[in-house]
Amino acid sequence: MIVLGILVFILLGIWKTMIMMPGKSYRGELPPLTAYEEQLKIDLQQNLEQLSGDIGEHNYYLYDNLQAAEKFLVSSLESSGYKVNLHGYNTQDISDRHFNNIEVEIPGTDKADEIIVIGAHYDSVLGSPGANDNGSGAVAILALAQAFSEQKQTLSRTLRLVEFVNEEPPFFWTDDMGSLVYARKCRDRKENIVGMLSLETMGYYSEKPGSQQYPLGLLNLVYPITGNFIAFIGNMSSSQLVKQVIRSFRTQTQFPSEGATLPDSISGVGWSDHWSFWQVGYPALMVTDTAPFRYPYYHSSEDTPDKVNYEYLARVVAGLERVILELAS
Repeated sequence: MIVLGILVFILLGIWKTMIMMPGKSYRGELPPLTAYEEQLKIDLQQNLEQLSGDIGEHNYYLYDNLQAAEKFLVSSLESSGYKVNLHGYNTQDISDRHFNNIEVEIPGTDKADEIIVIGAHYDSVLGSPGANDNGSGAVAILALAQAFSEQKQTLSRTLRLVEFVNEEPPFFWTDDMGSLVYARKCRDRKENIVGMLSLETMGYYSEKPGSQQYPLGLLNLVYPITGNFIAFIGNMSSSQLVKQVIRSFRTQTQFPSEGATLPDSISGVGWSDHWSFWQVGYPALMVTDTAPFRYPYYHSSEDTPDKVNYEYLARVVAGLERVILELAS
């Protein structure tokens, strides 16, 4: 009985710390899109068709296409009224090519030294046009930038929107990963980043039972097996941020959502640019449709713009806009 009691105590602790999230995930029929979300849906699709359709595969190997993607993103951000900052660097193994992280910033007011970073990588994996991975995240950054350029209210905290380069192999989890280069420079400058959200592969949803898989078999006993939700995933040290973000999303947005704070040793937990911020001690999380655990075209030549569910993506981006406004205000 003592052993059983200890086991129950441990399991309850794990549930409370890692699984239990504030609020409730939305269930039921989705409400009609608002007029704003309808326009957002159109904008997201047009931008993604240009990035992953017209430009196509864009990475270190197809360097001209990567530069075309950079030019498109910079132009789009400038058209929203921003001064764009390019943070360039050369990689160790490809020293003859220059790569840029793309950043815009909205300075805060009374808490300007507290920084919120919203980021997504814009390179595609070798052999793929990368529409969902991670064109969906890259164009979401453009949509958020446009939305915040039109906000009338000021932000207490400083908000940065960043398009990261070189997230995909051979740079993944190396010193040349664009977001790690960026995060380390932030740490070197002793910047106070209080939260980072990595927008990663957010555009695929299915209402078919069994469409959602998980890295650990037991998780399907806890989380839905239908892949129609957006997930917020962090490591143990980012637990407070994850719960703050998912509480805000659930309070303001009628869309299914799930959250978890898990050890970053679990497969998939650190598979994006939030990992880079963990390496230097900043709280960070990933916003994702769970990528290979749901998306059948992950890292393939079939990851094309027609596979993305723009209606659902628009709902998620509109919800994130409200979350970010709350975080920054």
